[in-house]
Amino acid sequence: MSDRPTHALVFAAGKGERMRPLTEHTPKPLLIAGGKPLIAWHLEKLAALGVREVVINTSWLADCFAPALGDGSAWGLRLHYVYEGAEPLETGGGMLNALPLLGEPPFLAIAADVWTDFDFATLPREPAGLAHLLMVANPEHHGRGDFALSDDGRLQLATAGAEALTFSGIGLYRREFLDGWRGTVGDAPGANETPPRFKLRPLFDAAIARGAITGQRHDGRWTDVGTPERLAALDAQLPPS
Repeated sequence: MSDRPTHALVFAAGKGERMRPLTEHTPKPLLIAGGKPLIAWHLEKLAALGVREVVINTSWLADCFAPALGDGSAWGLRLHYVYEGAEPLETGGGMLNALPLLGEPPFLAIAADVWTDFDFATLPREPAGLAHLLMVANPEHHGRGDFALSDDGRLQLATAGAEALTFSGIGLYRREFLDGWRGTVGDAPGANETPPRFKLRPLFDAAIARGAITGQRHDGRWTDVGTPERLAALDAQLPPS
C-alpha cells in the first residue's frame, strides 16, 4: 500500500442552482476565485500530496471541464471525467459510480465547491475505520451542525452537550465504506435506478452507529462557496495567482 492515497474523487456534478446566474454557462467548480477555478485549488493540493489519479464526476455543463482542465498533466495528474447523466447521482451514487476508477488503497473524496487552507498531509495515511472526515466549525448558514467528535476522535451525531460541527466535504474512505449501501439507503428516491442515486449521509449515520468513522477538526480557513456572495467574498480575500 502506498504511504499516501494515490487516487481521489472530486465531486463536481452539482447543478449549482444557488449560484445562478453565474452557473448558467459555467459549472460551479470552474468559477474563478483567486485567479483560478475553484477545482484547481484542490488539484494543486492533491498533486502535492502525491495523488496521481483523480476522478471528476460531472453532469451539469459536463463538456466544460475537459477544455478548462485538460488531461491533468498541468498538475502532474491524470484526470478521469465520469459523466453521470443529466441528473447527478448525489454523493453516494457518485462515489459508487466512480469506485472502479479509485484503486484499491483508501481514496480521498472532496467537494469541488469548497475552498480551504487545510493541509491534506495532516490527514492519516489511512482511516482507522471505514472513513475519516474533516470537520469544521459551523458556518453562519449551517449554524446547528450535524456531527461531533469524541475525545478519542470518533465521529458522533451532534447531541446536546457536545460541540456540533459541520462536515467540510473532505474525507478519506475505504472501498468497504460502500459495502451494504443498498440495505442502508433502502428505497430512497433514486436508489433503485440504474445507476443508483443516493446521498452519503445515511451511510455516515450507519457507520457512526458502529463506531466506524473517525474525524479531525480544522480550525483554519474553510468556505462552502455556495452563493455568488460567498464566491465574491472569497475572491476578494485571495491574492491573485
